[in-house]
Amino acid sequence: MNSSAERVTVNEVGPRDGLQNQDRLLSPADRVRLINSLCAAGLPSVEVGAFVSPRAVPAMAGTDEVCKALPMGDTDFSVLIPNRRGYELACDTGCDTVNLVVAASNTLNEKNIRMSTADAMAVSREVIALAQDEGVRVQAYVATAWACPFEGVVPMSEVLRLSAELLEAGAETIVLADTIGAAAPGAVRALCEQAVADFGSERLVCHFHDTRAFGVANVYAALEAGIRRFDASIGGLGGCPFAPGASGNVATEDVVLLLGQEGFATGIDLAGLLDSVELARELTGACVGGRAYNWLKLQAEKGRLQGDRVVSA
Repeated sequence: MNSSAERVTVNEVGPRDGLQNQDRLLSPADRVRLINSLCAAGLPSVEVGAFVSPRAVPAMAGTDEVCKALPMGDTDFSVLIPNRRGYELACDTGCDTVNLVVAASNTLNEKNIRMSTADAMAVSREVIALAQDEGVRVQAYVATAWACPFEGVVPMSEVLRLSAELLEAGAETIVLADTIGAAAPGAVRALCEQAVADFGSERLVCHFHDTRAFGVANVYAALEAGIRRFDASIGGLGGCPFAPGASGNVATEDVVLLLGQEGFATGIDLAGLLDSVELARELTGACVGGRAYNWLKLQAEKGRLQGDRVVSA
């Protein structure tokens, strides 16, 4: 591997976003098994769960048990929180990175967290202030950054306004999230270019779903615009129970393959990711792998996987 290659960070969201909408509910112990597998594959950061109501999202019940059983090592772990109570629960387990979500569309905020956008921003500012005092990192997700299932296309100006306010409040990063996978590469490039110009690439992350088969293309468009941090989900697992039409996330193995073949360094082992896909398939009974999964398995059989690259024999 070229040690001088530019680094791109991939954050694994499978244990939270990937599992929250699955028919089969995994025990905390099985979720920890999946997290251990992802860590072994070299994922530098993993979203491990959510402190949300187990009645609303049964798949995330027992996140406190998951957090207490996380492996030691260099992996950065984060959890999703919806409000101050979720923040307090996360802190009780020793979590030092939390993810807040505010949709850029008012309707989705009302359906997802039962708040208006203005109320959600007020709660976010309160939590961010607490986190700053207590040394906890906050990553702020701006959901429906391109389109909403209820309101349609979301104005770029609204996404940038919310992002600016969250950063000014003290959020460390903004995650631009294509919640229902409705974005196309041109729109991705336009928003990302403006966001990079306004805030700097080091404060931005992109989160794409693959609903319309544009997931990898959107990653590439964001790369061209200067984004160097991405969310992805092992095997393409995912979907939001509160956003109609939100299917799986862009697959981690697809994103790592793209980045490696384009000359970027991720530090992630493709062969290890294939093992994680197999485990996710065993645990969920639903994981089929990313679009490149079968091809990657063939390359593995031929001995052509080297770290995050596929090489000629």
